Amino acid sequence: QVQLVESGGGLVQAGGSLRLSCAASGRTFSGYAMGWFRQAPEKEREFVAAIRRSDGSTTYEDSVKGRFTISRDKAKNTMYLQMNMLKPEDTAVYSCAVTYSLRWTQPAAFTSWGQGTQVTVSS
Repeated sequence: QVQLVESGGGLVQAGGSLRLSCAASGRTFSGYAMGWFRQAPEKEREFVAAIRRSDGSTTYEDSVKGRFTISRDKAKNTMYLQMNMLKPEDTAVYSCAVTYSLRWTQPAAFTSWGQGTQVTVSS
């Protein structure tokens, strides 16, 4: 099994940037895809971005398209989420996970969730 640990969250002003990291151990990056999700208080976890293991293809939720970039460094067993032009509505706990299915945008298809890292964007 793979274990995932997120880091890099913090408090930033609107328009600022953060770079989140998802460090993997165990059988790293062995699934169909890995993804980033976020959950705000009193809301369900929602998809943010995912990257496919086989070819590095990426997909994004519409609201972050053009602002966020998902990537990975195989040598470091780490996945990243570069977040630019942050908005207050981006405030949430961000978590990473892996899926072994083709449903790479649905939280229910993912497993081995990390503990999450808090991102807070002030207006």
